[in-house]
Amino acid sequence: MKQGTRVMVVDDESIVCERLMKHLTGEGFEVETFTDSAQAIERLDSGPAFEVVVTDLKMKGPTGLDVMHHVSGNSPGTQVIIITGYASIEAAREAEYTGVFDFINKPFKLETMAALVKKAAKKAGKDRRFKGGGGA
Repeated sequence: MKQGTRVMVVDDESIVCERLMKHLTGEGFEVETFTDSAQAIERLDSGPAFEVVVTDLKMKGPTGLDVMHHVSGNSPGTQVIIITGYASIEAAREAEYTGVFDFINKPFKLETMAALVKKAAKKAGKDRRFKGGGGA
C-alpha cells in the first residue's frame, strides 16, 4: 500500500464509522468518515480524491448505490466497497454491473475489511496510473 492512501467510509451508524476509522488508520490509511451520505457526496466533489470508498448500502438520503454511481461517474479509478446488513440479489447485481470492487455483508471482521481495502487500494493505484492520473 502506498503512503497516504485515502479512504472514505460512509455509514449512517456512527459506531461503524468509528470502528473502521480506528482500525484502518492503524493500518496506515488516511480515513474520512461520514454518517450523512449527502455530505459524503458533496465531499467527493470538493476535495482530494479517494482511492477507496466504503459505503453502506441502505441509508437515509442517498443510498450506497447512489454513492457508487456518483463515484463511478466522477472518479472512475476509485474503488467502491459496499457493506450491508440487507443483501439482496438485485442490489448485488446492480453493484457488480456498475463496477463495485466488492460487496460484503455485516457483520464483518475489521481484519477482513482492512485486507479488502488494501486490495482495492492496489487496484485503484493501477487504474489511476493507466488513466493518466497521478492519484490524489
